[in-house]
Amino acid sequence: MVKKIQKNGSDKKATAQTFNSPLSGAIKDSAQQIWLAGLGAFSKAQEEGGKAFESLVKEGLSIQRKTQAVAEERISEATNKVSSMATDISSKASGQWDKLESIFEERVAKALNKLGVPSARDVDALIKRIDALNQHVQQLAGKAPARSAARKAAPSKKAAVAKPAAKKVAAKPAARKTTRKAATA
Repeated sequence: MVKKIQKNGSDKKATAQTFNSPLSGAIKDSAQQIWLAGLGAFSKAQEEGGKAFESLVKEGLSIQRKTQAVAEERISEATNKVSSMATDISSKASGQWDKLESIFEERVAKALNKLGVPSARDVDALIKRIDALNQHVQQLAGKAPARSAARKAAPSKKAAVAKPAAKKVAAKPAARKTTRKAATA
């Protein structure tokens, strides 16, 4: 709160003298100059502030471009690493699936063999053996074999090896029939 002080008439004269003194004039002039210097500084700061702002925007834009380039580079590196890891994992997984598939096929083949079901090899060997026997029977009967020249070719090593397997296949069903008949009797 501001209080009003009543001044006596003598005080007014004293203050009037102090305002009229050369020292008070110098102070007034100095204060006026300081005020004007402040206004000039403010004006100058406004002008240069716009320029400084524009230069800061330009610098920020260039830094943003640099950081985007670095970020894109890092992202591409990470993408390449992840894709190579995925390729490695998928190749390992496919190798494991191949192993699993072969194990499964082997076990199924063993189970079918134990049950007496002939394999494709056994059936092929049996067909070759039947063809050979047919040719032999036709030769004994005096007829020319009706097979093509390709079938007349000598049996390969696989067929020679497969002959005992064909005998086993033929023997197994016969043995089962006899055991079934014995079991029912």
